[in-house]
Amino acid sequence: MKLIFKITLILFILSFPGTGYAQLDRTEKKIVKSVDINNEESLELLKKAIDINSGTMNFDGVIKVGGLFKTELDKLGFKTRLTSGEPFGRAGHLIATREGKPGMKFLLIGHLDTVFELDSPFQSATMVNDSIINGPGVADMKGGDVIIILAMKALKEAGVLDKMSVEIVMTGDEEKSGSPLDLSKADLINAAKKADVALGFENGDGNPETIVVSRRGSTEWGLEVKGNAAHSSQIFTKNVGVGAIYETSRILNEFYTQLSTQENLTFNPGFILGGTSVEVKADQTGGTAFGKTNVVAQKATVRGDIRAISLDQLEIAKKIMTAIVSENSPGTTAELTFDEGGYPPLALTDGNNKLLELYNELSLDLGFGKVYAVNPRNAGAADISFTTGHVDMAVDGLGLSGADDHTINETGNLNMVSTQAKRAAILMYRLHLQSKK
Repeated sequence: MKLIFKITLILFILSFPGTGYAQLDRTEKKIVKSVDINNEESLELLKKAIDINSGTMNFDGVIKVGGLFKTELDKLGFKTRLTSGEPFGRAGHLIATREGKPGMKFLLIGHLDTVFELDSPFQSATMVNDSIINGPGVADMKGGDVIIILAMKALKEAGVLDKMSVEIVMTGDEEKSGSPLDLSKADLINAAKKADVALGFENGDGNPETIVVSRRGSTEWGLEVKGNAAHSSQIFTKNVGVGAIYETSRILNEFYTQLSTQENLTFNPGFILGGTSVEVKADQTGGTAFGKTNVVAQKATVRGDIRAISLDQLEIAKKIMTAIVSENSPGTTAELTFDEGGYPPLALTDGNNKLLELYNELSLDLGFGKVYAVNPRNAGAADISFTTGHVDMAVDGLGLSGADDHTINETGNLNMVSTQAKRAAILMYRLHLQSKK
């Protein structure tokens, strides 16, 4: 009786997710086993990638990282190529494809570049402790790229990948997009048009309990204000007016007053210059201004960005901002412009919510806990937004958990590489099974 009781107790324990993967089928267990076997090798690949500087404008470094990942995908039977980014002033992208049997077509999205250029003091990986690694681009997003490769290897070894149609696009200019944008993102958009599902491997908000089902779009704006140059003693008079700087402050304050309470809408003036004369750098990252305390400012320039959860929200905000700018104070004129390019919003769809449901279910089956949608305010613009309107289902944030990305304190949690690879691979496997029904 004691033996029977022990066996019954063991079977009862194994029926819970995470203890023996009881909720997984035979193929899914093979996927889990493959990830565990190959995890250490993937961590070495990640460290090697981190130690290659691939700041967006370091074209040689971006190409070198692309070549590193290309070699790994070649081993898995992908047809791979490194594209030229010359038409849009960047290093180019890594494209990898596999054609399987008719069924669901997957697009997996990563990027090769980081924000840390060759002149950055942050150039290599160091271990903070036994699981946390500090390194340039570890979370954003070389960790996500490695997770893609580890997941593909698991699907291959489980005998599933050969049946799937998968295209992987790792862009070389996510952190600083090339121009024109329609050329920079052409490969990504063309891949999206052929796909049914898009999976992005950015780190989202860095929390492994969340994935991104909607992202805010981002575009840049510029404000040019002119006033009448005069001796400061004449400011506010009928002939002089208020000057360019006062008018600029009015406009920015009205932006804040009328729009700051809109949920998920932000608009940030990144820099401002004003005075008798203003010179803006060609790359729009700043400049110089000249003026004297006893002279009314003649010019002012502001550059900023605006982020919205939908195209409708963006258009409404643009109209309000334009109206504010048109109500000129005495003696001033102002012009507001919006860039034609920028990142579109990743719209929330029923398909995206369905992916969240499936991802949450398999995460529970793996014993990794619940997953919920990230607050769009906690996830910036990303390449997956360019799939909007082209795929039925899209989610992002499937990459490596980390913190402080875009700073010299950027870290990634190496324990999560295998977790995220298992989640991604099994999500693709279950979607593949559904498409065959």
